[in-house]
Amino acid sequence: MFDEHAASDGSGRDGEPGGAITRDEVAHLARLSRLALGDDELGHLAAQLDQIISAVARVQEVAAEDIPPTSHALPLTNVYRADEVRPSLAPEQALAAAPAAEGQRFRVPRILDEEA
Repeated sequence: MFDEHAASDGSGRDGEPGGAITRDEVAHLARLSRLALGDDELGHLAAQLDQIISAVARVQEVAAEDIPPTSHALPLTNVYRADEVRPSLAPEQALAAAPAAEGQRFRVPRILDEEA
């Protein structure tokens, strides 16, 4: 698989940019993952994984340390509506069509064997 002693600067295996992932590396990953892959699948997946690794390398080239990570393109802080009390159903109305009720709650079958 990848050389543990390779440069850790994100430039690629052995410090060199790019480089196709080999069928042997895909076979090694498959063994670690306990996947049984045929020869045709190894070649197909090697090409796909190489494309993924190349795409990640391109993103790393663009990523700048002076740009903070973001989760959204716009600076939104809170998009929730105000919490207001509004008219709603009375418990009796809500439970009227329930197949089973207990007190002011819906009664449902137990799905876990654990004690609460």
